[in-house]
Amino acid sequence: MRIALFVTCLGDTLAPEVGIATVSVLERLGHEVVFPAGQTCCGQLHANSGYRREALSLARRFVEVFGSFDVVVSPSSSCVGMVREIYPVLAREAGDDTLERQVAALASNVFELSELLADHLGLEDVGASFPHKVTYHSTCHSLRVTRVGDAPIRLLSAVQGLELLELPGARECCGFGGTFAVTFPNISSAMGDLKLEHIRAVRPDVLVSGDMSCLMHLGGLAEKEGSPIKILHFAQVLRDALRQGGLI
Repeated sequence: MRIALFVTCLGDTLAPEVGIATVSVLERLGHEVVFPAGQTCCGQLHANSGYRREALSLARRFVEVFGSFDVVVSPSSSCVGMVREIYPVLAREAGDDTLERQVAALASNVFELSELLADHLGLEDVGASFPHKVTYHSTCHSLRVTRVGDAPIRLLSAVQGLELLELPGARECCGFGGTFAVTFPNISSAMGDLKLEHIRAVRPDVLVSGDMSCLMHLGGLAEKEGSPIKILHFAQVLRDALRQGGLI
């Protein structure tokens, strides 16, 4: 299968290793992965901040760049949710019937990585090995927007040697929320600190999630406190995230 990678602007600039891991996993499974160089931000930041016109422009850009692909994958529920749930709203707000039809046709082919693997392709064991204790943070967008369900858990549970520790308060927000963390930093930090208490209670080797934004938020708060935690996107775990016996 030929799959287009939507790496996201955060992934491209701050966590390129997650995009690389995504490509590695899919190629190992026999798929061709292409990277459309014209891709940009999905516009979620703009839409959430009230810049709907600018977000609409980026929605049109996304359709232009990815519209010819049968399958588009991203290692981010947050950005996939923007494409599938908010793009149709932006098109309707603008009264652009053509864009609305284009978005509807494309949205059903845009997948978050775990749902592509576990649900669309019917895979759970991708041949990974990761002999460490892991706890998984379910992001708000994966729970309530893309609704990937237990797809990430099924994938992690099939990884050889991985011990999956149940996270208390797993459905609670970590406090990042994109622009929420900037607008309400004190509330955001307090929510993150509570999530960190739950994480520390189960004493994992690694905190894993499906959105690097949440992981960066929690990792940054932990580092600020002087007790850093190891963080990895689940794509890195599935890719066999080991280097010379140590974690990366």
